[in-house]
Amino acid sequence: MKRIRRNQKGFSLIEMVIVVAIILIIAAIAIPNLLQARVSANEAAAVSSIRTVTVAQVSYFNNYPTVGFAPTLAALGGTNCDNPDENGACLIDSQLASGNKSGYNFTSAGTGPGPSSTYFITGMPTSGNGNRSYCAVEDNVVRYDESGSSIADHDACLALAPLQ
Repeated sequence: MKRIRRNQKGFSLIEMVIVVAIILIIAAIAIPNLLQARVSANEAAAVSSIRTVTVAQVSYFNNYPTVGFAPTLAALGGTNCDNPDENGACLIDSQLASGNKSGYNFTSAGTGPGPSSTYFITGMPTSGNGNRSYCAVEDNVVRYDESGSSIADHDACLALAPLQ
């Protein structure tokens, strides 16, 4: 015959269920805040990347006046930084030069006849990684679209609100 111990040590099933329920409630509160913090961090990184590209465009323009502003992000990047040239100026990191960084897709294009006299940079969020889209032109002011929709061109960027 088995004896029932009355002084057993450990947790009862009810106690374990209560602890698990408390953990689930805390997780339900914390996870949305964590996701919003991630989106905010991606947006801040996108603004920083746009500013990096604007500075690189000005440097490119000064270093290669016969070309004007860089025609692509790849021209601002480069893999052979011992001898930078207009096809790989080594002004931005290779990840940004690839066009995808921190949940955003970036494009940059110098425009205009002869030496490019204007440029247009965009940063568009990939699915769920940001709420706003960003752009900049040769005045080096970062502008944004609150809806996160695609920014069509140079003039559409100029029509947007500047980032404060």
